[in-house]
Amino acid sequence: MSTARGGRELPVSEEQLTRLTRETDEAHRATLPVMRRSAAGLAERLRDEERERAARPGRRTFLLGATGVGAAFALAACSGGANSASAPADIDVAGDVASKAGYSGDLRLVALSVALENQAVGAYKATLAAAKAGRLGTVPPAVSTFVSTAMAQHADHAETWNSVLTGAGKPAVTDVPLSNQKEVTAALGRATSVSDAAELALTLEDQAAQTYLYAMIHVRSASGIETAATVAPVEAMHAAILRFVLGRYPVPDAFLPVGKAAKPSLLTV
Repeated sequence: MSTARGGRELPVSEEQLTRLTRETDEAHRATLPVMRRSAAGLAERLRDEERERAARPGRRTFLLGATGVGAAFALAACSGGANSASAPADIDVAGDVASKAGYSGDLRLVALSVALENQAVGAYKATLAAAKAGRLGTVPPAVSTFVSTAMAQHADHAETWNSVLTGAGKPAVTDVPLSNQKEVTAALGRATSVSDAAELALTLEDQAAQTYLYAMIHVRSASGIETAATVAPVEAMHAAILRFVLGRYPVPDAFLPVGKAAKPSLLTV
């Protein structure tokens, strides 16, 4: 069923979109305490590893490895087979990426996660501003509600990931230190419809969900697995809703791949 408002038709009714948004928020609220608890454990582990590294120069820590399948089982239905577990070209599963601003190994992946969440917050905020200014045409209320809800959820995720950084004695990431940010900002500036904005948001949500899924499959730390595992389903739900808004099948792949997962080199701090 479609709902028409000022010539703009949604492939999904506003009632359906409102219900889906509510269900996403319920899932987010249910998993956020788990994420915060596991994030605290991850911060403690990383802080201890930083102290050990300082005491024994040259000691390398590893975030990504071959364990974590059990904790990732919650997303097994959308995590894929052998192909979906392969790493993006320059994801370094042994933490070899050079340290920048003190973010190396595990901490670099956490900083990347914060940056991705901040990017999503900024994109949704810009979408709301464009809608208010009339640059996206007539925007159905249910769409605005979804955008506001998703933006708040990403902000919660960013805050929690930042607590890992600060808990490990590192500075929080408060902006968007990603090499593709100019491209994203430009795309937002060119958006002239709800569909344009939804396409961009879908790209960001797919990237986030696949990044977390890759980490879930390969992370060694139980707290790290749990942290990523509580975020990935929410990002995947955002992506499914956006596909509804765009008139597409909400689950295009039998299994969620990782080909769009963000690479550590995307982080510029």
